[in-house]
Amino acid sequence: MNEFQKTGFTERLKVAADAKKALLAKMKPKATVTDPLFAERAAMRAAELDQVRQDRADARAAAKQAIADSEEAVRQRAVDAEAAALEAKRGERKERKALTKVEAKAKRDAKYAARKAR
Repeated sequence: MNEFQKTGFTERLKVAADAKKALLAKMKPKATVTDPLFAERAAMRAAELDQVRQDRADARAAAKQAIADSEEAVRQRAVDAEAAALEAKRGERKERKALTKVEAKAKRDAKYAARKAR
């Protein structure tokens, strides 16, 4: 078949070299197509990431505030209960003093009446 095409040794070497070059060219990395919106998309991703971080920070702050509020409410209830107990104790003491005063007055009146009766 080669005889019909009249190809010589140098011609075959040239064809082989061209085929090798074509294979190497096929394997070469091709120039990439850059996206015209690449920077805008990166900015959008960054803005979205910032928003997510801010939302999470707000959620953490709200949770901390809720915990602090509940602790403050518990502390306030304890203070109120202590104040109520102290007020009740004072009320009982005032009541006892008032009763003692009334009893002392009644005793004095009885003595006075006894003296008057003689």
